Amino acid sequence: MAPGPTRTGKSRGNLPPLDLYVPEPKFRPGDPVDYSHLEIPAAGKLARPDEGCAASETWPLTLDLIRVLDENDAAVGAWNPHLDPETLRRMLASMALTRAFDDRMYRGQRQGKTSFYMKSTGEEAVSIACAHALAFDDMVFPSYRQQGILIARGYPLVEMVNQIYSNRADPLKGRQLPIMYSAKDYGFFSISGNLATQFPQAVGWAMASAIKGDTRIATSFVGEGSSAEGDFHAAMTFAAVYNAPVVLNVVNNQWAISSFSGFAGAERTTFAARAAGYGIAGLRVDGNDILAVYAAMEWAANRARSNQGPTLIEHFTYRAEGHSTSDDPTAYRSAHEREEWPLGDPIMRLKKHLIALGEWSEEQHAEMDRDAAEQVKAATKEAEKNGILGHGLHHPFHTMFEDVFEELPWHLEEQADQAIRERQSKFPDWKD
Repeated sequence: MAPGPTRTGKSRGNLPPLDLYVPEPKFRPGDPVDYSHLEIPAAGKLARPDEGCAASETWPLTLDLIRVLDENDAAVGAWNPHLDPETLRRMLASMALTRAFDDRMYRGQRQGKTSFYMKSTGEEAVSIACAHALAFDDMVFPSYRQQGILIARGYPLVEMVNQIYSNRADPLKGRQLPIMYSAKDYGFFSISGNLATQFPQAVGWAMASAIKGDTRIATSFVGEGSSAEGDFHAAMTFAAVYNAPVVLNVVNNQWAISSFSGFAGAERTTFAARAAGYGIAGLRVDGNDILAVYAAMEWAANRARSNQGPTLIEHFTYRAEGHSTSDDPTAYRSAHEREEWPLGDPIMRLKKHLIALGEWSEEQHAEMDRDAAEQVKAATKEAEKNGILGHGLHHPFHTMFEDVFEELPWHLEEQADQAIRERQSKFPDWKD
């Protein structure tokens, strides 16, 4: 028997001391960036298995990368969804509108019009492609960077701005952090700031849909950092055991605030490879290739809808800007990462593809960007009529106590009256 540890915890005999490994990102601020360690396969080389195949047939795909757009801006290979040019233009316009919306809301936060904002710059293809691949009434359990799904589904921009400003027209009455939307009529479940809670919720909703004999499926999104949460694994277990009609997405944008993906396990294997451990289908896709993302989601959605079970998709992408308006990415990562990212920008890639097809031009693209900026500007101006942060145009104070009970209990009514009296005594000029 090998000698054991001493009471002091020191090694004895010829046993080496234990060593704790702490992951470190390859680049820090000021470092040159070299992505040569990433294996980026050629577009179109991967086979597309039948949607009803055994889950194990997909597992090699979890260690590779599904790509459709090649270096010549052509759509190639078995995963090419063969979308018509008009659909591609709509997807491009939705991505451009999402980016324009993000840019203006970011400026609004810096101007003090709202307290907080989170952009999805560089990740627009994930939301927009998924929105187009799903049915409108499929239920989405989003994370906080899927605003593109609402935009692609036609949710009014002015309502999104009202929610961000927490003004008197905010459909959520100021009860949610800005950007944490909820839109039941658009199949968009309430966003939660608690990481990964949406995963088991999506699985439960999908199980309920199956129990009722419905035809709608569910999908959910988390970042790669959130995949280290217990809720991720609980959801995977329930999805696998009950063959839930759900598509679970890990958006691997390389950074969870200032923690790089290695802290969530990326150095060991891919996030998509976790599918094999649970015995479900898995795909790993180029998240900046909107055609590849569309094809992967369509495949997984069809599989779920035909009772073949859940799919885990890893979207390999890059968070081009800060985690939020409260974050300064220059403090923890090299400023050159964004420009050196080998998978490019999703909007530019689709733009080049349409131009290569003869279905788009630089002039049309410039006009589209101007139109997107004007749409967002008009929506913002309209929303500002209902108030901005800290300017007194908000929902009546009493609404803070409402919408929990059908009829407000007497003790909460008393608390509401007391709170209103105290506020009026402190602020005599205050008007509800």
